Amino acid sequence: MLADISYRNIWKIAFPIIISGVAQNVVNVTDTMFLGKLSNVALGAGGNAGIFYYILVITGMGFTTGSQIIIGRRNGEENYTQIGKVVDHSLYFLLPLSLILFFFMRLISPLLLEEITLSSNIFDASIEYLNIRSFGIFFAYINFIFIAFYVGTTKTKILMPVTIIMMLTNVFLDYSLIFGNFGFPQMGIKGAALASVISEIAALVFFIVFTLTQINIKKYNLFNFKVFDTAIFKRILSVGSPVMLQGFLAISSWFIFFMIIEKIGEQELATSHIIRSIYMVLMIPLFGFSSATNTLVSNLIGQGNSQYVLPLIKKVALMSLMSTTLVLVFNLIFPTEMIGLYTDDITLITSALPTLKVISGTMFFFAIAQILFSGVSGTGNTKTALLIEFINISIYLVAAYYIVFTLKASLPIVWCSEFIYFGLLGVMSFVYLKWGNWGKTTI
Repeated sequence: MLADISYRNIWKIAFPIIISGVAQNVVNVTDTMFLGKLSNVALGAGGNAGIFYYILVITGMGFTTGSQIIIGRRNGEENYTQIGKVVDHSLYFLLPLSLILFFFMRLISPLLLEEITLSSNIFDASIEYLNIRSFGIFFAYINFIFIAFYVGTTKTKILMPVTIIMMLTNVFLDYSLIFGNFGFPQMGIKGAALASVISEIAALVFFIVFTLTQINIKKYNLFNFKVFDTAIFKRILSVGSPVMLQGFLAISSWFIFFMIIEKIGEQELATSHIIRSIYMVLMIPLFGFSSATNTLVSNLIGQGNSQYVLPLIKKVALMSLMSTTLVLVFNLIFPTEMIGLYTDDITLITSALPTLKVISGTMFFFAIAQILFSGVSGTGNTKTALLIEFINISIYLVAAYYIVFTLKASLPIVWCSEFIYFGLLGVMSFVYLKWGNWGKTTI
């Protein structure tokens, strides 16, 4: 089978994923922008609670990333009927998990957040947000399974209309529910949470309708829900569980990072969440290329074309670097205007400018490191990826803690710890891809 690793084919697969990433980030950015207009407390609380929510959600996303890797491998092998079994068994696992995590957010998270949050105002607002946002985990998990199926089979075009639906729903409801526009109740931070939940529901409805009407269900053996197959489940869990833990560690590290910053002050926390939101916008193309790398590497190995993996990664890294350069132009030319989208507070805008310059520099490291790391996961050796992530996060958090509490450095210097993380991530991933024994990994 001929491997197509042309720039055109990479872009064909990556572009819809990038657009899908726009939707997810528009949800985050919109929440941050509107909450920033509400108050610094709402901005900080929504940001912290949102990260806490994604720490739990990311565990399911990690499992479906494992499913996506296996789906990509079976798609490359043209073993299509096994794909449906992977999808079904992903549902068997994620639906009970979502119920457990829902009750965790409702009952346990207030106890945890109370212990680690210095400001009582931020704590109270965070709980208000989570009490509503927690309902979204059910819909988010099922959406992840659909995304894994479509990305794994390289049918990524559907992600574009899903993006538009999710994006428009969230923007409209954020504007309506946070401030009480168009006759809706004025809900403040709770309105942002409700808007996010409803946008996830809208995306799921579209996924279901499109799949039932446009996809050959019999070809992929989808939604048969036959007897539970222990062997299939173990295979998914073997690949997916390290990715689950890896994602949990990655988002947890951000949560810890922001809790460290919260100890400095409410303004520094609000500033950092504005920077985080801009950071997430800059990451959109990178995560698109990252997901494309993951599935293309898995498909290539499934086809028996392992020799094309490194040339593929080189091409994707170059495209990722070019896209990052283009996106950063707005940061460099209109920095004040970019930050001004989130707040009218001149003090906040001024304090955020130096940190914005720092993350602009880290993006060049990120653009290459993330693609190399996705290549490691795409080989199916997710345990190695987990080890790389664990080592890097440990060093990253120790550095951040030292910079804040020992050096008592300014906020831009604290954010320089990102250079450490992405630098090490890129080097370790490259070493494994260049000299590791990943070609013999079976899943």
